[in-house]
Amino acid sequence: MSDIQPGQSFSVFGVPGLPMVAEGDDLAALVLEAMAASDQTLEDGDCICLAQKIVSKAEGQQIALADVSATPEAEKLAAETDKDPRLVQLILDESTEVLRQKPGVLIMRHRLGLVGAHAGIDQSNIDHDGGEQALLLPIDPDASAARFKADIESRTGKKIGVIITDSANRPWRLGTIGIAIGAAGLTVLDDHRGGTDSFGRELKVTLINRADAIASMATMVMGETTERMPVAIVRGLPLVVGENGEQPAAMINRPLEEDLFR
Repeated sequence: MSDIQPGQSFSVFGVPGLPMVAEGDDLAALVLEAMAASDQTLEDGDCICLAQKIVSKAEGQQIALADVSATPEAEKLAAETDKDPRLVQLILDESTEVLRQKPGVLIMRHRLGLVGAHAGIDQSNIDHDGGEQALLLPIDPDASAARFKADIESRTGKKIGVIITDSANRPWRLGTIGIAIGAAGLTVLDDHRGGTDSFGRELKVTLINRADAIASMATMVMGETTERMPVAIVRGLPLVVGENGEQPAAMINRPLEEDLFR
């Protein structure tokens, strides 16, 4: 059954005015201050979506390439893909497997189980004044989401969900969408297997990815280029559905034994 019932609606809105985030910043305080400055308030059941970049910055995941030494393996792969060997070294360090490569592109299996380009390492929308920089994914995005949730709830008394979003490409489809790489306080996978459809036919594979759907909606408001809107709030959707309970985003990753394209 869909989260949205007949006559029900939901909303997605951005939180403007968040300052540039630096290592050690209190993200919960920054978000609440920005909301207060724009006369926004939290409600029970809201889902706060945070762009991965601000979480990584706050957690000190920005690395200067000058501090990275490339191994012979990274040097070889960099020559084959026309990339900076130091950046390739970071990509290898963050990954468990090189899945595909061609000039300009490395598709990796990240240590978190995510599959994507360059192990999620990004060089856009970060300050390079002190030399070339790279931003890594959070060490444990689910733990980051749980900490942020606890911080917000302790300061507001509101019961919320949290999703940490990132951009991803999909096989056979052009363009990026938002996905959830961290989550707390919500059902990320709504499992309908074993149930029946409208005609009584058994559902054998129906597994609804609620977290990625919410992240994608939030990304439409947050933007992915120069919008500087790294926080969005989704209001009006139930945080927990069915008997699934609260789940981490790590549950979304398909097990290796089920990966037919590996």
